[in-house]
Amino acid sequence: MSIPDNNPVLNIAVFALFVAITLYVVYRVSTRNSSTSDYYAAGSAFTGRQNGIALSGDFLSAASFLGIAGAIAIHGYDGFLYSIGFLVAWMVDLLLIAELLRNTGRFTMGDVLSFRMKQRPVRAAAATSTLVISFFYMLAQMAGAGGLVALLLDIHGGIGQALVIGVVGVIMVLYVLVGGMKGTTWVQIIKATILLLTGALITVFLFGKFGFSFSNLLSAAADNSPLGDELLEPGGSYGKSEVTKLDFVSLALALVLGAAALPHVLMRFYTVPNSREARRSVVWATACMTIFYLCTLVIGFGAAALVGPETIKNAPGGENSAAPLLALNIGGTLLLGIVSAVAFATILAVVAGLTITASASFAHDVYANIFKRGKAEPAAEVRVARLTAVAVGAFAIIGGILANGQNIAFLVALAFAVAASANLSTLLYSLFWKRFNTTGTLWGIYGGLIASLVLVFFSPVMSGAADSIISSVDFHWFPLKNPGLVSIPFSFLCGFVGTFVGRSKADPVKHAEMEVRSLTGIGS
Repeated sequence: MSIPDNNPVLNIAVFALFVAITLYVVYRVSTRNSSTSDYYAAGSAFTGRQNGIALSGDFLSAASFLGIAGAIAIHGYDGFLYSIGFLVAWMVDLLLIAELLRNTGRFTMGDVLSFRMKQRPVRAAAATSTLVISFFYMLAQMAGAGGLVALLLDIHGGIGQALVIGVVGVIMVLYVLVGGMKGTTWVQIIKATILLLTGALITVFLFGKFGFSFSNLLSAAADNSPLGDELLEPGGSYGKSEVTKLDFVSLALALVLGAAALPHVLMRFYTVPNSREARRSVVWATACMTIFYLCTLVIGFGAAALVGPETIKNAPGGENSAAPLLALNIGGTLLLGIVSAVAFATILAVVAGLTITASASFAHDVYANIFKRGKAEPAAEVRVARLTAVAVGAFAIIGGILANGQNIAFLVALAFAVAASANLSTLLYSLFWKRFNTTGTLWGIYGGLIASLVLVFFSPVMSGAADSIISSVDFHWFPLKNPGLVSIPFSFLCGFVGTFVGRSKADPVKHAEMEVRSLTGIGS
């Protein structure tokens, strides 16, 4: 099944125009990327407003644009709970992370965690966590690109979708190689602006169709849904049993706490000159995303009212097709072409941000500080980062092709759960607990990382359910699809116990230096 009246040529043309413009911008702004500060942190030259818009562009993935709108169209109230979780997460960033992280580190999360610990083992653990999280997040985006191809560009068959995944991967690597953090940031600013404008445009069109009355829109959505008035009430998706209710609590915990510890989000705080601008970044990002998620609320219920849940479910992209089908309904082929371009631009920008984060973590933490013991030449470090970006891009393309057509929704939630489990506990302990030591750091990172991966492997996501990755067998024993409810507290416990078990003593002098630096910015 394909979308009627779809024009793949127009969709490809709009997307190609976006790529051409952004590649030109990347080339123009990246006049110098020879130093590590230029390549990793854009020389810390962006304002809080610019970085906040880029943060929203880095964070708002295809899952936010297409997935949440589809979830609202099908499940109603419960679908919007994803948006609430994402927005609350930025309060954690604002109050606990942004300012202290900007003052303490230089380029990566490993800088903060190793500040008063043994450098080599802690940086290795931080790099491992960053690479695992980035890979899962990136895999979901790349595989999502293949899934969207059938819907938006009317390209069917594994070879055609694999080709598109490869094209997305190559363009992404070009952004990172040519532009570094500065070029990637401008791509994300452009993408965020287009995404917000598109969402606002569709929202205004929708309100016009329903007499600019949100009540009329909700009534029409409820009338056109099998759920009826239950579409507007809690429980449409997560209220079916005690297990699903618990699963939602687990998912919400991962979303709220995981976003505050995602490596590609944390790295953005180093692109501003000081902690004040880091705080402003979070405020601007929160404002942009509030506007966007309010638009998705209208778009989701609008899709339920005008397209219908059954039509959405039967489309090639399933729930992800809600926004494109709605665009076709209210704006014809041209608006669908714009939505197609925005969807791919979203994937492109997010994957570029993940790529530079993964390459920076390997080059800065592993190569420069583990292999070279902090004595690497800046030019050599940047060269290693670029080579790593190529390798990461190749793995992302291969992984995306292999995962194409599979149930990939859990990969994003897993990335959030791993981030909350492995990263958040150790970050908070490092910043606020004087006694925290190297053993506690290693136990916290690896404990949370291993727990989240093991629990997902033995969950209904992998086996035992109709929508499992391996539906033909059943080896699951963990009942929840998201491990956050167990793995996040477990990581905090591991960090706590490891601190008292470990023989390494916390250095009070380094802790005092870190405390002063994180609170005042002196030396940053």
